[in-house]
Amino acid sequence: MKISLVSRSGREILAGGLDIPDAATKVDQLKALIHKLSEEKKIKGALLTPGRQRLTIPGADAKAKPVALADGKTLADFGIKDGTVITLKDLGPQIGYQTVFFWEYFGPMVIYPLFYCLRAEIYGKTFEPVLAQRLAMYYHTFHYAKRIAETFFVHDFSHATMPIMNLFRNSGYYWTFGAMMSYFINHPDYTSPNETLVKAAILIALMMQAGNFTSHIILTNLRKSGKGYLIPRGFAFNFVTCANYTFEIYGWFFFNVATQSVMGVLFMCAGALQMIQWALAKHKRLRTLFDGKDGKEKYPRRWVILPPFI
Repeated sequence: MKISLVSRSGREILAGGLDIPDAATKVDQLKALIHKLSEEKKIKGALLTPGRQRLTIPGADAKAKPVALADGKTLADFGIKDGTVITLKDLGPQIGYQTVFFWEYFGPMVIYPLFYCLRAEIYGKTFEPVLAQRLAMYYHTFHYAKRIAETFFVHDFSHATMPIMNLFRNSGYYWTFGAMMSYFINHPDYTSPNETLVKAAILIALMMQAGNFTSHIILTNLRKSGKGYLIPRGFAFNFVTCANYTFEIYGWFFFNVATQSVMGVLFMCAGALQMIQWALAKHKRLRTLFDGKDGKEKYPRRWVILPPFI
């Protein structure tokens, strides 16, 4: 069986096409073969490791989007046969998801306590932290320690790698906000809210963290089922499509109630805007997949991400 491998511009990448055993060949095996040919310089350009490859075939009609070939499936699953044209896109240098997540979370976990522990050196005066400053430091450090633990022991990523530039972009975002939040919250001129309010808000924020962790466990179990897209159910998912984002945003909301930091509010808003975009896209995708037609289950009516607003 022979397929044609072309670039996005339509240029043939491998003269004469690519020979593969049959349509039962898995996408992973095809990527491994392309990688081997790249190593042997039979395909010119950068070394095409499997993580750098995005393989697509034309959609059902001219207006349809190209269909991406997913790892784990066979070529037959996509209707690929002898003579099919597959488009190969080089995604560029890649880096593992776990590596990126570790470094982007490790930074703020370490940077924030520095302003608290080295306050005399940083601010040029000795002072005792107030309750809000102490609890904020503990909460912030716990939050990112939790994220790192989830990265290695909970999350089951749909892709092994991402573009390497994401490491610098994501780390810059988290590290900068971590430093700016810590600088102002731990400042000797910081004015604390009422201590009762601080305690109550941090306690609720911790409850949000527990909800976020539970949501991640549910999503991981869904992914591990290997049944493709499923409707998330149980716990807050019975009411909200992206309950994990809900708890994340409200966790930072109550952190900001406790600290009343402008930088904390800006960080929460920046993260919330991105999560809202992801949530709206996921909600739309689930409603499209589960439209109640042709025997499919109909997606239940739910909030998207921020009840009672969205």
